[in-house]
Amino acid sequence: MLFRQLEYLVALARERHFARAAEACYVSQPSLSAAIRKLEHELGVPIVMRGRRFEGLTPEGERVLAWGHRILAERDALRQELSEMRGGLSGTLRMGAIPTALTSASLLTTPFCARHPRARVSLESLSSGDITRRLADFELDVAMTYLDDDTLVHVRKFPLYEERYVLLTPADGAGAVLGPEPAEKVSWAQVAALPLCLLAPRMRNRRIIDGCFAAEGVSADPAVESDTVAGLYAHLAGGRWSSVISHAWLHMFGVPEGMRVLPLRGPARGPRVGLVVADHEPGSVLGGALLEVAREAGVRDALDELLRSHLRRP
Repeated sequence: MLFRQLEYLVALARERHFARAAEACYVSQPSLSAAIRKLEHELGVPIVMRGRRFEGLTPEGERVLAWGHRILAERDALRQELSEMRGGLSGTLRMGAIPTALTSASLLTTPFCARHPRARVSLESLSSGDITRRLADFELDVAMTYLDDDTLVHVRKFPLYEERYVLLTPADGAGAVLGPEPAEKVSWAQVAALPLCLLAPRMRNRRIIDGCFAAEGVSADPAVESDTVAGLYAHLAGGRWSSVISHAWLHMFGVPEGMRVLPLRGPARGPRVGLVVADHEPGSVLGGALLEVAREAGVRDALDELLRSHLRRP
């Protein structure tokens, strides 16, 4: 049995299509199909349910896939330990992050690369469900996500910071709603009356913010919704819209020209964001190395100081 055969099987299970799996593995489709047939012959069991197209794995195939994930993870862990013994970690750290945490990921990846110059980072924007599945399947070393997410199972958690929500609004005071000199803190009811741009309802961050509006007996009716933080900021730069943002977004996007940050009165602190690693063996050496960096990075303090600096500006 070759590692390559197991890699082909993992790719096929992920892509659920022979041609796409072959493309992902940089081989021809006949080569991938032949390798999996050879694996079936060597193990003496049918692995793939074949028809006119890929129809899934047999029960035996599912078991082979599970062992395949573990065998490939053991191989990668061995390589990482040997590289560390030879003078430094190498290989690629596979990191996932929910979109709203992606904005602060560089606070970890930059010092990680400085400490381990032979290592590389592959960072993906993923849903919380994809993060849970890919950690379980040994396809991620570590992920940044909301730590109170119910879909997170069989993981170890390492808190980084709590989301803090502030109003990002045009510097002219948004007319009569806030006035030219708004109070020390703005209420969620005042924010609901502004022309708003928010994340889409399917995003966890938006559902949290909607709950904050509801706590004051109001609801937001944004004129513009986006499924990415970048898309939201692209509209804010025009100077017409306001938004409730997480303070972590300031690290990546800052405050657009002509806008200001105002604190909110009432619920302004959100859930914890942190790192998660799969609670199984073998553990990822690269994932463990990132956790060591995270313990010293001071992400919470860095983001809080960034927010304070923006709130002090006129």
